[in-house]
Amino acid sequence: MSAYNAIYAIVQQIPYGQVATYGQVAELANLPRRARLVGYALFRVAPEMDVPWHRVINAKGEVSESPVRYGSDHLQRSLLEAEGIEFSPEGRINLRMYRWQGLVDAD
Repeated sequence: MSAYNAIYAIVQQIPYGQVATYGQVAELANLPRRARLVGYALFRVAPEMDVPWHRVINAKGEVSESPVRYGSDHLQRSLLEAEGIEFSPEGRINLRMYRWQGLVDAD
């Protein structure tokens, strides 16, 4: 399985209304210390793919902004808010409340 496919398999398990961090996804995909690779993989998610890319945020509990995302930073926040996830006035998500515990299926 490619690294991207391993990342997508983990991200597909993040439940509605919860988030994971890039580093957390990397660890669960057996790619320790490869959080940046998770970001690259999620940037490449095509709209027709069933990968909830928007549920992955940075370790500070924020949407990682990037000029190459062409406005999808706002889209990511909107999608998370539509799932009931609340942001602080500073733009952060309470990870204690919304962080997925990462219990991977034992398939």
